Amino acid sequence: MRPAVLAVLVPLACAGPEPCPLGQVRSGEGCEPYQAGEPLQAGEVWQPAPGTSWQWQLSGQVDTSLDVQMYDVDLFEVSDAALAALEDRVVVCYFSAGSREDWRPDADGIAREAVGRRLKGWSGERWLDVTHPTVREVMLGRLDRAVERGCDGVEPDNVDGYANDTGFPLNATEQLAYNRFLADEAHRRGLSVGLKNDLGQLEELLDWFDWALNEECVSFGECGRLGVFTGAGKAAFHVEYVDDWADAPALADEVCGRGPDLDTLIKPWDLTAKRLACE
Repeated sequence: MRPAVLAVLVPLACAGPEPCPLGQVRSGEGCEPYQAGEPLQAGEVWQPAPGTSWQWQLSGQVDTSLDVQMYDVDLFEVSDAALAALEDRVVVCYFSAGSREDWRPDADGIAREAVGRRLKGWSGERWLDVTHPTVREVMLGRLDRAVERGCDGVEPDNVDGYANDTGFPLNATEQLAYNRFLADEAHRRGLSVGLKNDLGQLEELLDWFDWALNEECVSFGECGRLGVFTGAGKAAFHVEYVDDWADAPALADEVCGRGPDLDTLIKPWDLTAKRLACE
C-alpha cells in the first residue's frame, strides 16, 4: 500500500508554454520537428509470445512459489531474497516513468518545475513533465538499478500523460519520443520492456516494445486494439480488477477469452499475491 502523504512538498505545475504542434517536441524555449529514427535492436532480450504465464505482485511479501514463466514485481520494494528465489523465472521490474512518487529514494532528483498535477486516487503521486531532462536522468538511473538488481525486463508505468490532465502541454509526439527513449535505453542495457496501457499509440510503438500490459480493457471496451501486439506474436498481458476477492470467479467467467489472445489475470486493486488466471 502507498503511504499516507504528510505534507505537500511540490507545487502544482504552472500553465507554462503553449503546446507544440503535433510532429514537434519542446526544445529549450521553442519547438522543433521530431525525427524518430530506427528502434535500437533488442538483441537477446526476453520477447514473450501470447500464452506466457505470469504473476503481477507490487505489494506485500512476494509469493515466489507460483509455477509461472514471468513475475512482475516492484523495482524498489522487492527483496533480494525474493529475487534470488525467482532466478529461474523471468523477472520484470515495475517503476513509474511518468509520475513522481514521493516515497521513492530517487524522487528528489526530479526538478520541482517538472512535477505537475496529482494522479487522482494515488496519494503522494504527481504527473511529470517527461520532456524535462531531470526526468530522463532519473529514469536512466532506474534502468541501471534494474540491471544491478538482476531484472530481466522493466514495466515503465504512466507513459500516457499526453492523454491525461498532467498540468503540462504534452502532446502525443512528445509522448512517443519519451516512450521510444525508454524502450531504446532499456534495450541498450539488455532489458526487455513492456508498453503499459497507452492504447492510442500501439501501432507507433509496436517496433520498440517487446510486449504490452493493459489494465481493464474489458471494462473500457478496448481489448480488440491489443491485437496490434498479439497479431505480431508479442504477448499482451491483461488485468481486470475486483473490489471483493469473492467476486473473482464471476469476473473470470465474464472476461476470460475476451480479446485477441490476451494473457488475462483477475487481481485485487492493491496487487497483492492474490491471482486468478484465465486458462
